[in-house]
Amino acid sequence: MTQTILIADDDAAIRTVLSQALTRAGYDVRATGTAAGLWRWVAEGAGNLVITDVVLPDESGFDLIPRIKKVRPGMPIVVMSAQNNMLTAITAAERGAFDYLPKPFDLKDLTALVQRALQSPPGDAASARQEEARPPLIGSSPAMQEVYRTIARLTQTDLTVTIVGESGTGKELVARALHDYGKRRRGPFVAVNMAAIPKELVESELFGHERGAFTGAISRGAGRFEQAEGGTLFLDEIGDMPPEAQTRLLRVLQEGEYTSVGGREPRRADVRIIAATNRDLRRLIQQGLFREDLYYRLNVVPLRLPPLRERSQDIPALVRHFLLKAQAEGLPAKRMEPDAMELLQRYRWPGNVRELENLIRRLVVLQAGEAIAAAAVEAELSEQGRPPAPDTDDETLGAAIGRHLNRMFEGDLPPPGLYDRLLPELERPLISLCLAATRGNQIRAARLLGLNRNTLRKKIRELGIDVLRGFGTDSAA
Repeated sequence: MTQTILIADDDAAIRTVLSQALTRAGYDVRATGTAAGLWRWVAEGAGNLVITDVVLPDESGFDLIPRIKKVRPGMPIVVMSAQNNMLTAITAAERGAFDYLPKPFDLKDLTALVQRALQSPPGDAASARQEEARPPLIGSSPAMQEVYRTIARLTQTDLTVTIVGESGTGKELVARALHDYGKRRRGPFVAVNMAAIPKELVESELFGHERGAFTGAISRGAGRFEQAEGGTLFLDEIGDMPPEAQTRLLRVLQEGEYTSVGGREPRRADVRIIAATNRDLRRLIQQGLFREDLYYRLNVVPLRLPPLRERSQDIPALVRHFLLKAQAEGLPAKRMEPDAMELLQRYRWPGNVRELENLIRRLVVLQAGEAIAAAAVEAELSEQGRPPAPDTDDETLGAAIGRHLNRMFEGDLPPPGLYDRLLPELERPLISLCLAATRGNQIRAARLLGLNRNTLRKKIRELGIDVLRGFGTDSAA
């Protein structure tokens, strides 16, 4: 029997394109521009799956989800939204949606999602939670959308998560989001930076100690596991944990219990563990510095945070956020000139979001006048010994790239995976320039690059290149 898809979106063009794509995929489709129309079909028992926008003229798509799940608990619901932030993804998951699809999206991705949803066993709606909060993470780039969707899927679980990312990418913010929107949000969130604890004190810090367990232990001390009971324990810089503590942590993950230093009675560990690192744990395993069995216990769900250079389109939103944050703290109100913003987007940001925030704060404090100009940004970046962009007027592009690679090999060897990491940095500006030269015409841009059109579209998605595309059979919706 042919399955029926119910669509609710106030944009007639989107309704038309989705209807055509899903009809070609073999589904019956009904489309409406209102929540009332969608609700009428659901209440009548029509449809096997719902696709709804969040913003509808008569009611929020989010408010519809619990009502639909009440009368049709087995019906999967896919939420679409142009408000692409973490809170949107988490709210969709909390209300019981099968998945969240940020606009714009590829029609092939949509049809694949519909197929998965219809083949999945029916489940009960997740518990709803309405909460006014500023999303702790900012950005709508494809790379961040994937982070939001992963967080949304993990909030209602107790799975151990390992967050991997360079320094300054916001690993603790992600850990806090997993806690604040998860099942343990009423419990404590305890963060421990393993790199900041002296080696000889790590076990006592984590597991606590009994009176007289060592010199200076004049009373019993509660460890971080005990402090985090019922909540979340965030182990930052897990790669710096000494071997002895690794062995004890492995036992906690295997047996669900631990013993304090000097203690005899084991204690149950009622905590969710989230780890984070900016180091390559596999390389540490090869060097004998990290236990392989602990790695697999911690890495149940890996979550990679992209560096800021991989999501430069998020920089304007981050800058606005940091300017408003500075103003809320009593600093002068400022705005960024367009050429200054362009300069910020071209910079490589080795210190990631943390470096950007510190720069904005300095500019707000030190620059006179309301507007921050490009010259001020360039001066601040040059002051740190990091020019905002290589000057290629008097040298070849190859020489500039060669100098950049030489800097990467100064000191310790860079982490593995250089080819896969650097190739997008070369592809992104090349593809962007070709798209700009062809006024966004992807067929002409593909011809100019010597690529297949489908290959170009795939690279645009993977590299997070922002391209305005119309709706059509070969376009992204």
